[in-house]
Amino acid sequence: MARAGLTADRIVAAAAELADEAGLDGVSLSALARRFGVRDASLYSHVRSVQDLRTRLALLAGGEMIDAIASAVAGRAGKDALAAFAGAYRQYAHRHPGRYAATRLRVDAALVTDSSALRRTTEITFGMLRAYGLDEPDLTDAVRLLRSTFDGFCALEAVGGFNAARDVDASWDKAVEALHTALTHWPREHPHHD
Repeated sequence: MARAGLTADRIVAAAAELADEAGLDGVSLSALARRFGVRDASLYSHVRSVQDLRTRLALLAGGEMIDAIASAVAGRAGKDALAAFAGAYRQYAHRHPGRYAATRLRVDAALVTDSSALRRTTEITFGMLRAYGLDEPDLTDAVRLLRSTFDGFCALEAVGGFNAARDVDASWDKAVEALHTALTHWPREHPHHD
């Protein structure tokens, strides 16, 4: 029977596949129930709601993405690490467009603190940025700059938003080089003294 072996992990894995095939908006409990050959109600004993499913999908995708980034940056520092980080980020966005879209979802802060994948994301990202001599609050500002740049580029690229004759890969490389320059010459936040 199709229901045998149905687990939250299997449902989330199927949701990830469906997201990449049909887009994140195509992920619904009805569509997943059809995939498994069960009624929608059968899924509710494993996931509470579509929101719960999307949160689980966001955490799965975030974990996959940071695993790819961690492998890419291992043993690298400075510009080399930044380029590897950026390349792995973009490659994940290309290969898994629906899962990547899930990484952009807002997730409950309590779930984030309980997520080992998201803690690992912070550790790896901050570790790479500390090689530039950054500390808080500059680390947070730098993370926001990187994420805005990478996400904006990938989002525009996904919808064919770059129409100029210039090679998109060349523009990506130039953006990473510009980020390296910005990080190297970061306008440091100076602590206030009374």
